Amino acid sequence: MTVEVGTLAPEFTLSNQDGESVVLSSFRGKQAVLVVFYPFAFSQTCTGELCAIRDDLGSFQNDAIQVLAISVDAKYSLKAYAESQGYAFPLLADFWPHGAVAQQYGVFMEGPGMALRGTFLVDIDGVVRFAEVNGPGEARDQAAWKRAVAALSS
Repeated sequence: MTVEVGTLAPEFTLSNQDGESVVLSSFRGKQAVLVVFYPFAFSQTCTGELCAIRDDLGSFQNDAIQVLAISVDAKYSLKAYAESQGYAFPLLADFWPHGAVAQQYGVFMEGPGMALRGTFLVDIDGVVRFAEVNGPGEARDQAAWKRAVAALSS
């Protein structure tokens, strides 16, 4: 079951592309967090979506909000991916146990072993304020994210 708006976001600690631990609750009281699950590094649709964030980063990440992008890839793949695409936001490895965080958020596909395209906006109190899940091959529209971020900021 997908995490619902109005509920507390499931806690997680994952390694970023540099091997540093990132803890969701460390942002509480400081910044909201836009949690963006994507299936795989280097895939066409995922790269397009993350490049859209990169190219308009100020709309998604600033002093009030942090982007955390999560896939089931290993941190080593994510390091190469971030460097090749110039991503200035953390890419988190939900590698082992494989897809455990994606499972907590209800966006893990057991058969292919990947995350769906789930997007969750978590406020500074740790409460989910926006949730959207897109299926395999179904690209996301970041305009909805921008509206959710703007609404949270007002």
